[in-house]
Amino acid sequence: MKHVAHDAVRSRVGVGLLVALGAALSFGMSGPWARGLIDAGWTPGAAVTARIWVAALILLVPTIISLRGRWSVLRRNAGMVLAYGLLAVTATQLCYFQAVAVMDVGIALLIEYTAPVAVVLWLWVRRGEKPTGRSILGAVIAFAGLVLMLDVLTGARVDARGILWALAAMVGAAAYFVLSARAETGLPPIALAGVGLLLGAVGLTVAGVVGILPMAFTFGDVAYRFGTVPWFVPVVAIGLLATALAYVLGIASTRILGSRLASFVALAEVVAALLFGWMLLGQLPAPIQLIGGVLVLVGVVVVKLGEPAAVEASASVEPSPVDPQPIRRR
Repeated sequence: MKHVAHDAVRSRVGVGLLVALGAALSFGMSGPWARGLIDAGWTPGAAVTARIWVAALILLVPTIISLRGRWSVLRRNAGMVLAYGLLAVTATQLCYFQAVAVMDVGIALLIEYTAPVAVVLWLWVRRGEKPTGRSILGAVIAFAGLVLMLDVLTGARVDARGILWALAAMVGAAAYFVLSARAETGLPPIALAGVGLLLGAVGLTVAGVVGILPMAFTFGDVAYRFGTVPWFVPVVAIGLLATALAYVLGIASTRILGSRLASFVALAEVVAALLFGWMLLGQLPAPIQLIGGVLVLVGVVVVKLGEPAAVEASASVEPSPVDPQPIRRR
């Protein structure tokens, strides 16, 4: 009987890994699709607004269903949900799209994925949770990888704007991890994602209408490495596949695997972004940048392995319906 239970657990983990990889592939395609729109004349603000509106409308019905009988929970967490929608979702994606407008999508995403290191530093400063020696080592490795990835040592020209936008996306991603890890809210994960996306869509639209956020759309064909497609193809791909489907798969995989293991698998998003960047745009980082990217990933893994035992234990607890695990962002 124990052997049967063990096989069931292994089977469940296997399914969870496949779902998590699907989520990583979905999230990873957003940058390359968006870069095609931007090169065709869309502003990053227009591209991210279209993406979030499509995803928000797709998730609207599931969000309402998940909140039946729980609207008071949403009211109690209004401040956190607002911060999540405007900072963890909207600002992160907008800054990422601003970065990929002027630099390779894989490099921008690798910079953003130093967010776990920023989370460790935030918890140290804010809560006094001193990082372990392994976490510090991982941060050093990630920083060394970042230096190689930006090709600073060879004196190559790098776009300062792109780096700053990618670092801003990293801050937003760090806020995502901090906010979505608050399991005591009792808010269903899909509701947090759906309401956050809706708030972000409304906020971006208002910013565009009043002129704060530049908005420009074109309705001609969009060119990619494989050929040209109508403008609505990348818009639907970003909204449906790279956002709505990605969030659903991310939520499902996190519930199956737990937040710790799912966050490790999430690093496959970087590989997916590099793959789609090459397939759709013909972008491929230089060898020294690839080495730096590997070091960044290794550093992030070491940081996560250095998390306190209490964090690891909490991540392995089976989530209850009112104890949502952190959901994936991108």
